[in-house]
Amino acid sequence: MVLSTFRTAPALRPGDVLFNRSWYNRAGVERVMGYCTRKQTEAFLQAVPEFERMLVRSGIILLKYYLDVSKREQAARLRERRSDPLKQWKLSPVDEAARAHWGDYSSARDAMLTRTHHPDAPWTVVRADCKHEARLSVIQDILTRIPYPGAKRRAARVAPDVARRFNLKLISSGWLAR
Repeated sequence: MVLSTFRTAPALRPGDVLFNRSWYNRAGVERVMGYCTRKQTEAFLQAVPEFERMLVRSGIILLKYYLDVSKREQAARLRERRSDPLKQWKLSPVDEAARAHWGDYSSARDAMLTRTHHPDAPWTVVRADCKHEARLSVIQDILTRIPYPGAKRRAARVAPDVARRFNLKLISSGWLAR
C-alpha cells in the first residue's frame, strides 16, 4: 500500500512528494496480527476519510495506490528472500507469519479499501505480481493525474488489466488477489 501526497504547485520539486505505506498498517497488519484492538481499527477506519478530506481541502493532491500481490507470487518472493543473501534483510517474522493469515489479510484489505475509498481520495488498485508493470502503471497514473508543464495526458494511459480505480466489483469479480 502506498499513500502518496503531492502539494499543489505549478511544477513538482524535490520534497513535494511523500510516500508512506505504514500509515494504513492499522487497517491491515496491525488488525490481522493482533497489534491493535478491534475498537482501535474501527476508530482508524472512521477517521481516515475525514483526515484525507482535510488534506485535500488544504490543497494537497492525494493519490492512494494499493499494490495487490497474489498468494502464489507472495510465496515466491518470500522464498527468494530466504535464499538470497542480498534480500534476506527484507524478511521479517511478520512476513513469515502472514502467509498463514492470507484470508484474514484479504478481508482486512477489502474492508480498508471499501471504508477508505471516497471521491476526494480514491484508491487505485494495481496488480503487482510483475513489479516492472506495476511500477510503470503507478508512474503512468501519476503522470495523468498530477499537473506539470508540458503534460501529455494521452501518452500516459494506464493499462486497465494492471491498474483500476477501486470499486466493490473488484472484490466480487475476483480481480483482486484471493
